[in-house]
Amino acid sequence: MSSGTRSDTGSTNPQADPHRDVRAAIDAVWRIESPRLIAGLTRITRDIAAAEDLAHDALVAALEQWPSGGIPSNPGAWLMAAAKNRAIDLVRRRSLLERKHGQLGRELEEKQEKSVPDYVSALDDDIGDDLLRLIFTSCHPVLSTEAQLALTLRLIGGLTTNEIAHAFLVPEPSIAQRIVRAKRTLADEKVPFEIPRGEELSARLANVLQVIYLIFNEGYAATAGDDWHRPALCEDALRLGRILAELAPQEPEVHGLVALMEIQASRSRARVNAKGEPILLLEQNRAQWDQLLIHRGFAALARAEELGRALGSAGRSVGTYTLQGAIAACHARALTADATDWPRIAGLYAALAQIAPSPIIELNRAVAVSMAEGPAAGLAILDTIAAEPALKNYHLLPSVRGDFLRKLGRLEEARVEFARAAALTQNSRERDLLRARAAACAAESR
Repeated sequence: MSSGTRSDTGSTNPQADPHRDVRAAIDAVWRIESPRLIAGLTRITRDIAAAEDLAHDALVAALEQWPSGGIPSNPGAWLMAAAKNRAIDLVRRRSLLERKHGQLGRELEEKQEKSVPDYVSALDDDIGDDLLRLIFTSCHPVLSTEAQLALTLRLIGGLTTNEIAHAFLVPEPSIAQRIVRAKRTLADEKVPFEIPRGEELSARLANVLQVIYLIFNEGYAATAGDDWHRPALCEDALRLGRILAELAPQEPEVHGLVALMEIQASRSRARVNAKGEPILLLEQNRAQWDQLLIHRGFAALARAEELGRALGSAGRSVGTYTLQGAIAACHARALTADATDWPRIAGLYAALAQIAPSPIIELNRAVAVSMAEGPAAGLAILDTIAAEPALKNYHLLPSVRGDFLRKLGRLEEARVEFARAAALTQNSRERDLLRARAAACAAESR
């Protein structure tokens, strides 16, 4: 799965379907235009399910007409016009069923004449607000986190149900049900298609950012399955973050999250070897890190920090995503693993723990402290959180503990911890890595 290129219809095999290149182009256009299309249609219909159906009707029309008639010079506008015509037909059908066809038809015509003389242009003019409304709607707190993830990837990411199911290793029918139920819930609860204001905006924005962050994290460190990471899922999350940054340019945490994702994604090529086996951060070939993504991350971080300073003067603290972006930047600035500024990273984790305390942050702080002050200092921090319920089945706790113990020469204890971590993880690549580390400790102790 790769953003914008998931279709295999771009083959130039002479034996292939002669219309295959056109279908590949349609697929690419759909990936780019579908969020805009669905957002604009939702504003018209006030119904996400209906808007998505109308958008797909326009796609079907493109698949039928473009292979013979050619790709329009403005394919997005073509799709919008086709969908708009179907939206008008839908309104008329609804009016007829309600036996108010004449009255509502006149109201629709008057509305068009007064406020939307050029439907397509009007939708394009307001498309930024429409996309932002769609993002906030798909991440509405009335939905569960799982439903928000699925709906966001479907509506904003342009993924198919099968692709979402594959990304999260969930059966396709389960994902389909989540999406259907999410759209039904939004309709039943009469969730308005709008951008929230004031305090509600801040609360809802945090929700949107969390969804994008969770999508990226699942791509960066796959919870289960045979892949150490899923770069395409990271790309989808990064694309969502970039869209949000354009639509909400004054929100520092949006830029902070984009900075974090840009820099983390820059390591993609260096994180696995030719066999797909994991390569840990300190062992990666940094020459393989994507410098363009790193510089984009630095720019986003600078923007987040600039906006954050303005908020700081108003008494608000730097946000969690900006701090995590700053931590990622410390790694990116180090030309070698030995050049990493671990004291600064430890300090940033301490600041993060102050505003968003959690056992996971303490675990990461322990790693940074161990690098800055030695494994014994890191182990002391782990001892304070070892009994946390949230870490009971978290494989990284024994994994990190095993690393500290190995460095301290306590090899048998380290072996036990690595073996425990291997038993807890659901990712086969990570399990193999942890078992290999346990075996290495056993061999070294002999």
